[in-house]
Amino acid sequence: MVSRHVLALTLGSLVAASPAHAGFFDWISGDWYLTLGAAGFAAPRFEGGKDLLLSGQPIVSLGRAGRETRFSSRNDAISFALFENEAFRAGVSGKFIFERDGDTDDALRGLDPVRFGGEAGGFVEFYPVDWARVRADLRHGIRSHDGIVADVAIDAFHDVTPTVRVSAGPRVSFASAEYFDAYYGVNAAESAASGLSVYTPDGGIKSAGVGGAITWKTTEKVTTSLFGEYSRLLGSAADSSLVRERGSPNQFMIGVSATYRFDFTL
Repeated sequence: MVSRHVLALTLGSLVAASPAHAGFFDWISGDWYLTLGAAGFAAPRFEGGKDLLLSGQPIVSLGRAGRETRFSSRNDAISFALFENEAFRAGVSGKFIFERDGDTDDALRGLDPVRFGGEAGGFVEFYPVDWARVRADLRHGIRSHDGIVADVAIDAFHDVTPTVRVSAGPRVSFASAEYFDAYYGVNAAESAASGLSVYTPDGGIKSAGVGGAITWKTTEKVTTSLFGEYSRLLGSAADSSLVRERGSPNQFMIGVSATYRFDFTL
């Protein structure tokens, strides 16, 4: 009788030798890069707020080396490229969401908190011309909300010197009713506790605006930048009683960032 240990070893060998398994290791083998960094910025204390707060955000991007990304933006979600060539890049993306409650701002007292969590989904980006990039992200909330968010950005860029680049372009965001309910909805109980008018949002466009940056390739591995963005809340976000009675539809951000690129081989 064949022992269970021998049978397990045999099955493991078959799996390792299978075409699918070999194809997976062929796919991951090669040269990769990992970009890690952080951004510090002044932005509204909460989405839809009017008072600014100094805050921070991680920057993470992972992909195959040898095809260095021609352009990246501070507001790109955390990205892992599954496919890329000279004109196209696609993969999975994610975003951390930090807790929002009455301790964040007095304007939020009485509203249900937005819990710490994230968003996960995918992205595609392409270069219609050598000096512009179009990127779209679609993500679903995890724990913080149950909605769907879509971000679209177009950036034109120009290298002033071999190490200094300027870029700018429009941005637009959309969201489902579940997302708007978490961030902008006010039910009867919340209205009684906060003093805000009852508001039930629908899905649709969330904001439109423009962003720009000056990026300096400080060394071969280190990149720093100065960036600024303006967005105007629209649709269900702008109509929310939280924004109309205690916030502002005009959202400004200015900050700096720094990243370091690691190259490795699998």
